[in-house]
Amino acid sequence: MDLVILAAGMGSRFGGLKQIEPIDKYGNFIIDYSIYDAKRAGFDRVVFIIKEENYEIFKNTIGKRVEDKIETHYAFQSLDLIPEGYTLPSDRVKPLGTAQAILAAKPYVSDKFIIINADDFYGSDAFKVAADFLRGSNDPNTYANVAYRVTNTMTENGSVKRGVLVFDENKKLNSLIESKIEKVNNDIIATPLEGGDVMNISSDTLVSMNMFCFNKNIMDYIEEGFKPFMEANKNNLASCEYLIPTVVSDLIHDNKISVDILATKAVWYGITYKEDKDNVVKSLENLMNNGEYPEGIWK
Repeated sequence: MDLVILAAGMGSRFGGLKQIEPIDKYGNFIIDYSIYDAKRAGFDRVVFIIKEENYEIFKNTIGKRVEDKIETHYAFQSLDLIPEGYTLPSDRVKPLGTAQAILAAKPYVSDKFIIINADDFYGSDAFKVAADFLRGSNDPNTYANVAYRVTNTMTENGSVKRGVLVFDENKKLNSLIESKIEKVNNDIIATPLEGGDVMNISSDTLVSMNMFCFNKNIMDYIEEGFKPFMEANKNNLASCEYLIPTVVSDLIHDNKISVDILATKAVWYGITYKEDKDNVVKSLENLMNNGEYPEGIWK
């Protein structure tokens, strides 16, 4: 099973490459904790999706610590990775989103894999839940999303972007509503990013942190949808993004796949804002002190 880490984002809100922000006194990054959790859950390969210009800094920081512990590959998310016959505006520098990023990993993923964000701490239970699903999954068109209680994914320093999950009584995903989520007084408010009614949601509402369990055939679906996406956005190629939640939602709507909702008890930590760092550092230090992680992780 493969761990695919989306690390080509620009980290605009934090300011810089937050994927390589040291997060403990040993110089580890959030990625180190994710790889450690994935490895002990049974994942045996990791694929970093990065910008090619960041290859040396990734390899010399993260790569050098993990390459002797887990099979490691680097995939480059390039602006050139678009359907034939299309061109992007010359001033566009930002990649085309998470679906394009996953497609960049196609030469490296073996069969079953999960995706995660580089700058999010997912917690060991999330990786265990994902690994258990993949081990027991036989239908290539059944995927899964590891779902968090929304209260376990929030920061005190501002709003966060989460996918509010709508599912049936069998825990099958119906839709994913990308939303801005924030606490207002004692309420948790979710504002859909693409319009729609503002929702007052409970603390137990399950949301997506972009941890999906896939089979390799998702690559074929992404490729099939890429040209229609480009055509639909031909007047918006300077800023449009080809996003995996949208791809997944469209495939569900077309009855091509189903997506199981896998609830996790894990708590998210991440540096959405600079002010979040102190809390993340303290939380991970506590986990290490309590024996959740060995001293120094890789020491």
